[in-house]
Amino acid sequence: MGNPMPTAAPAHNLIRVFPRRTKATPDDDMVVIGRPPGLFDEAEEVHVSVAFSWDIPLAEKLAVEWSRIAPTKLGGPATMSKSEEFEPGKYIKKGYVITSRGCPNRCWFCSVWRREGTEVRELPITDGWNILDDNLMACSESHIRDVFVMLSRQKHPVEFTGGLEALRLKDWHVNLLAELRPKQLFFAYDTNDDYEPLMIAAKKLREVFTVASHALRAYVLIGYPNDTMDEADKRLVETYRLGYLPMAMLWKNNKGETDHDWRVFQRLWARPQIICARMKQVI
Repeated sequence: MGNPMPTAAPAHNLIRVFPRRTKATPDDDMVVIGRPPGLFDEAEEVHVSVAFSWDIPLAEKLAVEWSRIAPTKLGGPATMSKSEEFEPGKYIKKGYVITSRGCPNRCWFCSVWRREGTEVRELPITDGWNILDDNLMACSESHIRDVFVMLSRQKHPVEFTGGLEALRLKDWHVNLLAELRPKQLFFAYDTNDDYEPLMIAAKKLREVFTVASHALRAYVLIGYPNDTMDEADKRLVETYRLGYLPMAMLWKNNKGETDHDWRVFQRLWARPQIICARMKQVI
């Protein structure tokens, strides 16, 4: 997500084409989802933005089709093109906001540091209420405080769905979160090394967020090579016991392929109502 195209003079009549719609896809009149140009489509320029590697074949096909009506560029995270400035509402829906790019971590399963680099680039802060930064906690203290000032003036409930890194959580972060009271904030349990930082973060955050509110959440990576359902289930239950609502994130290969049995397993850990009902029987 974010600005996937090389910096260029803005087109007065720009159509943005996306292979598929997600929760973050813009919904204005100049957005097209998964189709070639129609009889009445006109543009000075077309941008085809692709977020997932398995959508690249369709995105490439769409780029060829749209090039017949206007100069067309193909970009987006899946193309591994480095993002530049962030423009609200252009490639992600208004309300979603990115204030920095890059991540100093080199997680084997993540493309962010390969695409955006390991040096965090702090961007001009624009208004929004759902933070999607690659690793906001890796930014400077002054930048993070400025982001919270921006969030404090939003009329919508604040969310951190891009994820916060538990290992970097400090007491002053917790104080800022206590003042802001976000609707939900996500952490991650991707590898065994994440457990202890999650536990420490939970102890600090439980003083601010009740378990019943389900504001504390955690993405839990499952189904990667050599993972087992028993081990995945153990991690998910551990996450719940720490006070986070776990959300299973199923690993996909570069073609977007997943195993059928893992998909069935993942559905048991994808809806809060189902998760809470199952946990009442376990704990």
